Amino acid sequence: MNAPSSLGLFKAFLRLGITALGGPAMIAHIKEVAVARYKWLNESDFKDGIILCQAIPGATAMQMVAYVGLRTKGFSGAFLAFAGFALPAFTLMLALSILYERSHALPKVIALFAGLQVIVVAIVSNATYYFGRSIVKDLMNVLIAACSYVLLFYNISPFLIIIAAGLSGILLFRSTDTFETSHFVRIKDGQYLKPIALFVSLIAAGVAGLYFIDPKLCTLALLMFKIDLFAVGGGFSSVPLMLHEIVDIWGLMDNKTFMDGIALGQVTPGPIVITSTFVGYLLYGLPGAIVATMAIFTPSLLMVVGLTPTLDKLKASA
Repeated sequence: MNAPSSLGLFKAFLRLGITALGGPAMIAHIKEVAVARYKWLNESDFKDGIILCQAIPGATAMQMVAYVGLRTKGFSGAFLAFAGFALPAFTLMLALSILYERSHALPKVIALFAGLQVIVVAIVSNATYYFGRSIVKDLMNVLIAACSYVLLFYNISPFLIIIAAGLSGILLFRSTDTFETSHFVRIKDGQYLKPIALFVSLIAAGVAGLYFIDPKLCTLALLMFKIDLFAVGGGFSSVPLMLHEIVDIWGLMDNKTFMDGIALGQVTPGPIVITSTFVGYLLYGLPGAIVATMAIFTPSLLMVVGLTPTLDKLKASA
């Protein structure tokens, strides 16, 4: 396997980030870069990453990018790959948010977004089918999904429903079956504890600083942290969580404007959670866009870096 330079790793995922459209299909593009084109990872190690990233909350595509960077260049590689992949989506979404703020009241723009909102419903419905078809074969999965739908219909907090579904999974799906473990472990337990601790300390200091500089930005950061930590199943699951927090609970934005943000998130490269940039900018300008984007991605990065060293143990755990 080949080890890339730090600059080469950043540039490779920056280029991929410019063209990375398609939601879950982005995983195939990441595999083409990391396994087929540059041979940074073999097939087995890449599949291990998919297992991990699909099992934990957060934007799956972003986490896979971090996983590839971690396996090839350590903690710095995870950060560089993550940043390179996210930068094009952030830049384009920020530009579109600025244009939206200045022109969304124009009649033609209103008509445009009226049409785009219909497309958003179709896209989310397709995502529901894409993820749902893998669980309809199991009665218990269908039962949990149906109960969750009923609770959502009666406006129960989706965060509480996710916790209940996870606990139900522990009770109902415990078995002796395990995933096949990888052939070797390159990352030792605790190897990245110091850089992770430093990174977490910087994030905590940043959030504390925001509280004294502008409590509203601090609240926005904490909301985005919370959304990413509960986004089980990838970026699409973050959409209803973000809607719940931003529109229903805090009333920071009306439903129509939020739907426009989702529409813009679909026409930009990268994960759909880049809608956070739109939300942050419309609420608090450029500082809000930066804070919301960093906050929605940080938990995903930390979970991958923290859990990859114990991947084999996780895979062997019922």
